[in-house]
Amino acid sequence: MRQGVPLSPPAHMLTTPEISYLSSLFVSQGVTKIRLTGGEPTVRRDIVPLMQQIGSLRSQGLRELALTTNGISLHRKLDAMVEAGLTGVNLSLDTLDPFQFQIMTRRNGFEAVMTSINRILEMKRLGANIKLKVNCVVMRGLNERDIIPFVEMGREKDIEVRFIEYMPFGGNKWSQGKMISFQAMLDMIQAKFPGLRRVEGHKNDTSKTYEVPGFVGKVGFISSMTNDFCGTCNRLRITSDGNLKVCLHGNAEVSLRDLIRRDNKGEPLDEEAFERIKKIGADHRDGLLSDEVTLGRIKREQELLQVIGQAVKRKAEKHADMGDLENMQNRPMILIGG
Repeated sequence: MRQGVPLSPPAHMLTTPEISYLSSLFVSQGVTKIRLTGGEPTVRRDIVPLMQQIGSLRSQGLRELALTTNGISLHRKLDAMVEAGLTGVNLSLDTLDPFQFQIMTRRNGFEAVMTSINRILEMKRLGANIKLKVNCVVMRGLNERDIIPFVEMGREKDIEVRFIEYMPFGGNKWSQGKMISFQAMLDMIQAKFPGLRRVEGHKNDTSKTYEVPGFVGKVGFISSMTNDFCGTCNRLRITSDGNLKVCLHGNAEVSLRDLIRRDNKGEPLDEEAFERIKKIGADHRDGLLSDEVTLGRIKREQELLQVIGQAVKRKAEKHADMGDLENMQNRPMILIGG
């Protein structure tokens, strides 16, 4: 069940130019995949222009631009997003029962979600380079009966359904009794589909991928609680208010927003301020700036990269154990993004 969370003041949130600037900075350091999450990114008024700006980084090394969404309004913007460079959608859907959907989300939106799923599949058939993953957080007593129907979706649909172990976050009333382990889910599916087999994935994958012979789609498991993948995790998260989190389950954060706003008197960087930054970069490349201005700009970016680098070095080899996570303070997932 969703819990209400306080909204952050608009001035605390990253602006579109700030997101674009940080995206270009990370891509310049070798990041090849950027995912926009939420809250719900599709309700952002300028989501398509933002994706266009990030999509333009393909010329600088960006390979994937992905989106995590509840899918309710996605179908209305999907074509423009794909044109902007969207290559992957992770769609959060915890049940295939329209009535249960209304209970869990407190809204009527199931048909809109299915419309979004079908539109993605249609675009794939027409040649669009877009991957679709459906994420289902499994909770005992609530939606475990949906596991087999979700697997059945992949019989004829090019979908990877990923079952996620229920994880503790602020406000979600987590308890170990609600969590169904990866192994228990796997056993349940294998009882129905004995031929289920593991598919070799990439070393940095967050999910363990399986397939049922003869099915078009695949099945994945994100086992953060009982079988973590910390040793190969290379994910970094920037929250909507500009904090860098190197671990989803860690409560340590460092503000990038405050650093990039320091030369703007702490005020958000709007389009005009961002254009000044881009002009300085262009003038620097063309040799039109004095050494003092050039060195100042380089010094500011180096400081930002140093802060990021130090945070990454502090990334733990493994997040806390289940019992410790239950008692740790962490943001609600809606305020982290994912």
